[in-house]
Amino acid sequence: MAQTQSEELPKSSSYVFTQTQDWFSGHIPAWQSYFSRLESSAPRVLEIGCWEGRSATFLLQELIGTRSEGGELVCIDHFDLKATAAGRERYHRVLNNLRITGKPFRVIADFSVPALMKLLAEELERKEGDSGFDWLYIDGSHEADDTFLDGELAWRLARKGAIMIFDDYHWDKEPEDSIHHPKRGIDAFLSLHDGEYRRLSDDGTYQRAIQKTIDMRIGFLVGDRGEHDVKTSLDEKLEYGANIAITVDSAYALPAAVAMRSAAAKTLGRLSFYVVDCGLSQQDRDWMKQSIPDRRNITLNFLPLPPESLTGMEGNDARWAKIDMISVLPVERVLYLDADILVREDLHILWKTDLLGRSIGAAVDVGFPVGYSSSDASPYFNAGVLLVDLARVRQTFQELRDMSIASIHARFKDQDALNAYFRHNWTEISIKWNAQGLGTYASYPSPERSVLKLDHLNDPYIVHFTGPVHPRLADILNPYVQPYTAKPWGYARSPGHPFADEWWSVARETAWSTWLSMGGGMERICVIEKSKVLAEGIEEFEKRVSVAVGVP
Repeated sequence: MAQTQSEELPKSSSYVFTQTQDWFSGHIPAWQSYFSRLESSAPRVLEIGCWEGRSATFLLQELIGTRSEGGELVCIDHFDLKATAAGRERYHRVLNNLRITGKPFRVIADFSVPALMKLLAEELERKEGDSGFDWLYIDGSHEADDTFLDGELAWRLARKGAIMIFDDYHWDKEPEDSIHHPKRGIDAFLSLHDGEYRRLSDDGTYQRAIQKTIDMRIGFLVGDRGEHDVKTSLDEKLEYGANIAITVDSAYALPAAVAMRSAAAKTLGRLSFYVVDCGLSQQDRDWMKQSIPDRRNITLNFLPLPPESLTGMEGNDARWAKIDMISVLPVERVLYLDADILVREDLHILWKTDLLGRSIGAAVDVGFPVGYSSSDASPYFNAGVLLVDLARVRQTFQELRDMSIASIHARFKDQDALNAYFRHNWTEISIKWNAQGLGTYASYPSPERSVLKLDHLNDPYIVHFTGPVHPRLADILNPYVQPYTAKPWGYARSPGHPFADEWWSVARETAWSTWLSMGGGMERICVIEKSKVLAEGIEEFEKRVSVAVGVP
């Protein structure tokens, strides 16, 4: 039996309760109905506010005492800090009553906040899998703010699947909308954690009972630690997370959802997605939200383009939005992803890359490792994956914007502008983080490509589906460039691409699943686009034949 005090206990061999102060027995049937929901064979119980221990003794006997491996109970109550006769008497009654059960218990005689902070520190020191509580009863104060704070700190100690019960939800001594009533604090707590629990109690019941559906997260560090432990704890506990930006219009809403869903599936830590809206419909936005896993450590934010955007100047060409985003993102560092990618590794690994004092991190362009101008050959990066130090770039953003306007008619638009501006100010990252041309041009021999570590493409971390959505007829028929490059969701698909099936597997998990099915919206669009390509090809064929035979 674990106890925090060494003073002599009362000698009574029976429970000592004040008969006129039984505020618990009426809740026993409801509590018993919750017991079967707990899976632990050794449940750990936390009570905040135990009075004389009626509920605590019940739990020791009926919950902990009936499980095969026991468990333990921790009671927190200030007992007037034992400074009054009434407080000391109640303290001794609790110890007497809990001792009679013969089950392990611990009493912490302190106010709830310092006591809970002490428990949080202790739980951090427990072995993984052993920390946390399975049953938590909040009955420490009638003040709304106290109740909210008790609930929040206790929540961090609650395991996944834990039962948490708030008492006095319909207390009748104060108006329920008063700050001196616990209901306001309980409602604030429930609102904050909406989606992280299931309700167990009905609206009319005196208590509020919920069951936690998310993993336990203490969420901060307590106590002294060595340098290594602090670094590990910071990485694992503080959850600063990665900021991910995607710029997209309605045509690329589906692949953007695939990119975000695959990123969330492979990245277990905190992710903040920022979608720069280049022309999305309300349905696009709704479906993108539905496509991302419902996790408490993932958020999705939609941002508008800035006024007088490059995107708008170039006829709503969303490729320029990766430059426009620099002025609207509310963060200082961002990982930009093109919509046509598939994430296969934890993005926090890339996020932590040291840029070595330079403004951006990027991977070499596999198609044009030294650019496509023979007169000005230099290392040339692909702009589909960019790690950007926004704070640094914003210092000279107007210069970048001016250079972009000057490059408005360049062959690769934004990518050419970015390469020109950051020519000597970028840090190379592995092409594993931006694997381009897989199954197509990445395997074509060339002197420039021979110096790349192409073996890094065998098991890439981010697959970039380069090429058009709907390729031209001439590209498909060109015998010297086969398989042709195309995106998985176009009318021609991506023949020979080793990760096309993996892309489709994720796509079918998004809110577009019905749209992608046989006879859905995608099939109808592909039929239309295929007809356009055929018509354009025939028209080009007729023009060339006419020129060849001299027909005007």
